[in-house]
Amino acid sequence: MKDLLIGIDAGTSVIKSVAFDLSGRQLAMASVTNSFVTLEGGGAEQDLDQTWRDMVETVRELAPKLPDLARRTAAVAITGQGDGTWLIDGDGMPVGRAWLWLDARAGHLVDEMRCDARDRTRFEITGTGLNACQQGAQLSWLKRNSPEILERAATALHCKDWLYFKMTGERATDPSEGTFTFGDFRSRSYSDAVLDILDLTTHRRLLPPMLEGTTDHHPLSASAAEETGLLEGTPVVLGYVDMVSTALGAGLYDPSGNVGCTVIGSTGIHTRLARTADDVVLNDNASGYTIAMPVPGAYAQLQSNMAATLNIDWLLGLARDVLTASGAKPSRDELLKALDAWVEGSEPGSLVYQPYISLAGERGPFVDPDARAGFIGLSVKHGFGDLARAVLEGLAFAARDCYQAMGAVPGEIRLSGGAARSPSLRRIIAAVTRAQVRTSSRQEAGAAGAAMMAAVGLGVYRSMDDCCAEWVTPLLGECDTYDEALSQTYDALFPSFVAARQALRPVWKGMAHRTGAKS
Repeated sequence: MKDLLIGIDAGTSVIKSVAFDLSGRQLAMASVTNSFVTLEGGGAEQDLDQTWRDMVETVRELAPKLPDLARRTAAVAITGQGDGTWLIDGDGMPVGRAWLWLDARAGHLVDEMRCDARDRTRFEITGTGLNACQQGAQLSWLKRNSPEILERAATALHCKDWLYFKMTGERATDPSEGTFTFGDFRSRSYSDAVLDILDLTTHRRLLPPMLEGTTDHHPLSASAAEETGLLEGTPVVLGYVDMVSTALGAGLYDPSGNVGCTVIGSTGIHTRLARTADDVVLNDNASGYTIAMPVPGAYAQLQSNMAATLNIDWLLGLARDVLTASGAKPSRDELLKALDAWVEGSEPGSLVYQPYISLAGERGPFVDPDARAGFIGLSVKHGFGDLARAVLEGLAFAARDCYQAMGAVPGEIRLSGGAARSPSLRRIIAAVTRAQVRTSSRQEAGAAGAAMMAAVGLGVYRSMDDCCAEWVTPLLGECDTYDEALSQTYDALFPSFVAARQALRPVWKGMAHRTGAKS
């Protein structure tokens, strides 16, 4: 009996294969730590063949955990890290290493392109602000600086597209990444006008066809079956980009309510559901993403902070270094438990923290490759607990900043990601946003979102609404309501958070120039 779905989520930190039963219950998971290299000048690259081998390893590691896995698998669905550029030649061989979404080399070219009056037209067609993460910016940079690389390439893929190609032999992308990068979000098709504005009309040949995973799939090839241990001919579904798959699995798609979804992972992803194209709100700063959802006519409007838990990792790293120097050897779990205690023992709103700690700068709700993190308001009265609270408050302020760029903050925000387990962070987000906060207990929302597409595509459910009712809604926790007094404190501080990031932009740029940042 075909009673299992395998969802693959090839993330920036970890590559996972997750097995679900047809009703959405997670049964087993296998993972491999992802690897990539960083380069001088802001480069971040990943080996395509190693990514495939790592994914294969995760699938093979599932087999001992579930009897007769290959025979029972109804379909495999794939999602993965978004943006970036994964080039292959006519024979399907990698053209060098992939450029990741973390790659900052195109950052100052993007500054130049965003100053072009035509960029507003591109934004209104795609619904997405141009930033250095995206394939359009990266291909434009390569065209200017390394045209020989593009001449060797036959197809420009994304991470999940590469894995789909290796599993099926088909060169394809999906409507989510295809349209927010090069297309018209309303028609879910490529746009010649967008390619012209990006100066990539001559490279249209690199763009693969878009495949809708809820209606179309391809069979697992003989060679991929031999490598993975699955059966040749098993349906393989190309899922939507990880940002949408994760939001879907965590509860964004709920036509009955005014819902948003925030994922506190390495990045901070803040999405609101737009039920139709007419519900999309385009901001004056030309930032954020409008991404097709695997539901007819629906969109995830998204603002994404480049760094979320990266800020917490940095903070806990400081604590670990100090404690280690004194002879202690705290584990990460111990430090995470201590974090809530540090926060609860501190005064709300005594500092402002700008959470832009990524070396790639920021992309939501503003785009600035030079943006950097910092504390504002430090005095001798502040201790480590105040720093810890300010970091969590900074993440919450960044979430509010992002939601307000997409219109009003949703009445209910559904949280996902490892950091959502922190009671302190949940309380702070609820108070800062004045939203009802519910936490999804779905452990692997991205893999689940991809598998949900397979479940609909194979006819297990008549619609995504029916699938969500069984896969998502039962896993949503009770609402955390916001504390009115705490909300008033944060309402008073939020304008200072926004004013600080606006005032610091020339400082960031001056520091970047001093350290030799180049276009």
